[in-house]
Amino acid sequence: MGHRYRCGVCGRYVQASSPELLAERFGVDDVAVDEHAPAYNVAPRAEVPAVRRRKDRTVLSRLRWGLVPSWAKDPKIGDRLINARAESLAAKPAYRTAFAKRRCLIPADGFYEWQARPGQKRKQPMFVHRRDGEPMAFAGLWEAWRDPEQGEDADWLRTCAIVTTTANDLLAPIHDRMPVILPESAWDTWLDPDADSRVLQSLLVPAPAELVAAYPVSPLVNSAKHDGPELVQPFELESA
Repeated sequence: MGHRYRCGVCGRYVQASSPELLAERFGVDDVAVDEHAPAYNVAPRAEVPAVRRRKDRTVLSRLRWGLVPSWAKDPKIGDRLINARAESLAAKPAYRTAFAKRRCLIPADGFYEWQARPGQKRKQPMFVHRRDGEPMAFAGLWEAWRDPEQGEDADWLRTCAIVTTTANDLLAPIHDRMPVILPESAWDTWLDPDADSRVLQSLLVPAPAELVAAYPVSPLVNSAKHDGPELVQPFELESA
């Protein structure tokens, strides 16, 4: 499926870290992710690494990007639910159960956003990353869905969405929203199934502007058919 770029926030991101690095960085107890090639253009419907809590243990496993609520009749609804607005998690039927019970961390080495440029018809892709080079931890929600027509014989489909909030001062000129990037001090709280919703909501704020940097990259990223480290190389802009 050839995804073009999306005007919504965080429709593409980079996940180039190995399972070993992620397991160490996030301190997980169990790893259920096979070795995989770095992905420099992760698009909706991709199977992505995520950190979840299972009873008293944390596990790194794969979830399909695009949340499919348990009550959905068709998994295609996930194509519209790749991002979840922080301001409405507790109210939206698609997200409120996951917000209450099924939260995850979605590791990323950075994400793409598209910026309008004066005198240019096409938006310019920008790559956003942590200045210290560490993986980001997006706040995520996850769900488990089974085809209602097949009932208990159906396999479980586990999916996720990235939580977004208002942009910080650095990213506001590029887009008015950004993924929630949780600091390490918030990881345990976000994964805690018994955490108070008011405490959780207080975590869903823009990351400090000094945490991240952004620079222009090649328009090749506009198509999910393209992948590779060249996509995150700085791109020289043409003058308007």
